[in-house]
Amino acid sequence: MRFTYRPTGLTGRSFQTSPADPCDQVSSNTPLFHREKSAFQPWTRLKCRRLSANMSAMGQLAFDEYGRPFIIIKDQDKKTRLSGLDALKSHIMAAKAVASTLRTSLGPNGLDKMMVDRDGEVTVTNDGATILSMMDVDHQIAKLMVELSKSQDDEIGDGTTGVVVLAGALLEEAEQLLDRGIHPIRISDGYDQAAKIAIAQLDKISETYPYDPSNTEPLIQTAMTTLGSKVINRCHRQMAEIAVNAVLTVADMNRKDVDFELIKMEGKVGGKLEDTQLIKGVIIDKEFSHPQMPKFLKDTKMAILTCPFEPPKPKTKHKLDVTCVEEYKALQKYEKDKFLEMIKQIKDTGANLAICQWGFDDEANHLLLQNELPAIRWVGGPEIELIAIATGGRIVPRFSELTAEKLGSAGVVKEICFGTTKDRMLVIEECKNSRAVTIFIRGGNKMIIEEAKRALHDALCVIRNLVRDNRIVYGGGASEIACALAVNQAADKCPSLEQYAMRSFADALEVIPMALAENSGLNSIQTMTEVRARQVTESNPALGIDCLHLNTNDMKQQHVIETLHGKKQQISLATQVVKMILKIDDIRSPGESED
Repeated sequence: MRFTYRPTGLTGRSFQTSPADPCDQVSSNTPLFHREKSAFQPWTRLKCRRLSANMSAMGQLAFDEYGRPFIIIKDQDKKTRLSGLDALKSHIMAAKAVASTLRTSLGPNGLDKMMVDRDGEVTVTNDGATILSMMDVDHQIAKLMVELSKSQDDEIGDGTTGVVVLAGALLEEAEQLLDRGIHPIRISDGYDQAAKIAIAQLDKISETYPYDPSNTEPLIQTAMTTLGSKVINRCHRQMAEIAVNAVLTVADMNRKDVDFELIKMEGKVGGKLEDTQLIKGVIIDKEFSHPQMPKFLKDTKMAILTCPFEPPKPKTKHKLDVTCVEEYKALQKYEKDKFLEMIKQIKDTGANLAICQWGFDDEANHLLLQNELPAIRWVGGPEIELIAIATGGRIVPRFSELTAEKLGSAGVVKEICFGTTKDRMLVIEECKNSRAVTIFIRGGNKMIIEEAKRALHDALCVIRNLVRDNRIVYGGGASEIACALAVNQAADKCPSLEQYAMRSFADALEVIPMALAENSGLNSIQTMTEVRARQVTESNPALGIDCLHLNTNDMKQQHVIETLHGKKQQISLATQVVKMILKIDDIRSPGESED
């Protein structure tokens, strides 16, 4: 920092010299008495140097014609920016690319996608949420479409493909309106009005679907509609029955709710899909600790332990000195006595099976066999909790707390064996005190089993939604066509500019039945025109696309059913995301970093 001598009594700025560096510039722009005071403070210059270093890290420090400093942000010219119509076109292009990927997977004749991850693992599926979650997506708007599908999957469980296709169609129609000079806000308002009309029309055409535990056929038909587009559609009747029975077993009809924590899905490679079964109990991927223990137990009382099955040890670090054979034998006898004491304590409560979260050594295992107490070791935490729920037992953290009242009970515990590999699993069933069930899936390979799990999850979610709200609409694009007709009628009565957006919304709704026709090998335009005309002339909102080639367009006769809640959620979510995208008119993103 440079200072000049000024004789006492002189005023003005004639004795100031030009700054040699940014720190001097900062000093020269401060009042004189501050500069004279700072001459006696050496740390001032160091502080200013640090400020200059921080500025240089952010960018380049420059000065205007009055000597005032300002910063030119580093790599400002390398950052990209899109604004206005260009930004909207970029958004729409990305959304259309994602929607076109899923469009061919829509409906019962939709095609599957093979997804290969970075490790070479292959997944074959037509589930929209699974496809998008495994896609390598970079564009920000495409990521929004992925989140849209995930939201539909979390809330409803089904319709993940349709919601993305609908959102892509809405944005494609919006692009044409933008080219005609209509403001994005007016388009958003028109879409909002059209969505409300469509949802009201869904309420109008919906029907109440009666069901009770003695008549599960309506629920089975609904589940079959969901499973019809999956890999397991060749045995979708059996899978639908399994899903319905699982939900009704665990459902709380008073609260109209289903706890999915009580439904577990296990798979084992081998066998056929037709060998899949519902077990009213629990399956765990374990076996009895000793091969000579009995493989079938009846009227079982089980102790569920989370404490180690071993002699007690000090909790702090310790050292044990064994200096002779007698001391070693005394230690061995102590351990054996402790094992026998723990086994006796378990048997005294009336238990005839021990389930332990931790392991035990071979000595304890042989003692368990000698004392005729079958045991299972290394059972994971989630399985321990599920066994406790299913059998009505209590998890025991210490042997001293084990009592007869805390034992779980099951009618049958058996070990099952598979194929030539001798893989074994344990089945705990006929549990009287619980509603927990397990769906045991068989298949030729791991990919089929995983896809069957995803398909059954969708079916379980649809049945759960029917338990909560038993109103339905008919599928095959019938509800979308009915909503499109209602929106077009309302658009004719709308005097404002939003009527163009409402008509575009109706056209977007018709994209779903047209995609169903295309994927079924039909002439989409001709089929769509005929069905729309018949809905108007016959006043029948159940007419849709005959994807299964059954020579009838009446979805009520074909039993193609969708839940009202799921269809309303699909339209609402798609409209919300499209409105949000249309209101983004500026994108600022960092450029590529220099190596």
